[in-house]
Amino acid sequence: MAKITYIEHDGTEHTIDVENGMTVMEGAIKNSIPGIDADCGGACACATCHVYVAEEWKEKVGPAESMEEDMLDFAFDVRDNSRLSCQIKVTDELDGLKVNLPEKQF
Repeated sequence: MAKITYIEHDGTEHTIDVENGMTVMEGAIKNSIPGIDADCGGACACATCHVYVAEEWKEKVGPAESMEEDMLDFAFDVRDNSRLSCQIKVTDELDGLKVNLPEKQF
């Protein structure tokens, strides 16, 4: 299990425990974190679970694969640390992960 902090666009923080094997998106949906819509349910078929991974976590989270990169083209305000939270699997190594949410999701 990992503690993950979701930071809303206005700075409001939500720190929750997310079980290993779940995705960062699933943890957000299960805990009603505002700002993660997850319209496709985690199928990497939309960009409504877009997050910004804190710089110090980019290496541990790993890079986006090509399908995710393609979907990020549809996200709002994409940056070099943008990821789809449905593609980030939670492990003990991600304990303490911080992700920021964009101003809006498409």
